Amino acid sequence: MPKNCVVVVTGCSTGGIGFALCERFAQQGCKVYATSRNVETMQGFKDPNGIEILALDVTSDEDVQRVIQHISDTEGRVDIVVNNAATPAIGPLIDQSMEIIKRTYNTNTFSVIRMCKTVIPIMAKRHSGLIVNIGSIVGEIPTPWHGAYSSSKAAVQNISEVLSMECRPLGINVMHVAPGSVTSNFSRNQEKWFSLPENTLYATFLPNIMERMYASQTKSSMSNEEFAKHIVDKALAKPPPSYISVGGNALLFWVFKWLPRAWVLGLLWRLYSKKE
Repeated sequence: MPKNCVVVVTGCSTGGIGFALCERFAQQGCKVYATSRNVETMQGFKDPNGIEILALDVTSDEDVQRVIQHISDTEGRVDIVVNNAATPAIGPLIDQSMEIIKRTYNTNTFSVIRMCKTVIPIMAKRHSGLIVNIGSIVGEIPTPWHGAYSSSKAAVQNISEVLSMECRPLGINVMHVAPGSVTSNFSRNQEKWFSLPENTLYATFLPNIMERMYASQTKSSMSNEEFAKHIVDKALAKPPPSYISVGGNALLFWVFKWLPRAWVLGLLWRLYSKKE
């Protein structure tokens, strides 16, 4: 991948993973298009040179097509797309409204397909390109109280694996990223609107749910700058890997994949159902 490649990153709000990825790509000499639904949420880049901010709603077919076509027309190509946009969905699965579940899948999962349907034909013309899909370690091993998010990220991993095969004859690489815990505003943004319904069956588990909400923001969490360095350096490698998992607890969850699944799920349930 050329050092001066054209990169599009979704979900680039200040303080998040996407924001850090944009800065790292720009430091490596790439032309970066940082996108988010609202441009006001993408402020404070340390060195804005090489970074252009665009509004992009990844849940809209028309918006995705408009923005990607604009970038392709302007730059003559799109080399890397990072599908990072995501929304959490903390709470017991049956307490989640269908509106929230649909929003979670539309943002976390359908947006990946939406972006790929638009950008892969552009990349295929040059027989070159890289799709980076940001999944999660909980897409591989789910935890209680985050079911809609975990399942949406599990679908992203499956999509990445299928695309890695189907993009091979087109000269396009696909890299799936399964982050562990990485410092960001993800949990803080969730707390603003989280609440249990009055008729919940899980009121006694509220402390456990809150603990799960902030599980990715602990002393063991990797800084988003360090995470971005890992991912960008791998994305610009020749060839890029098809899978990478870094961040807090990434090694632990890798071990979990080799242990009996029923035992692991039982352990995670005990961890997030302990009473005071």
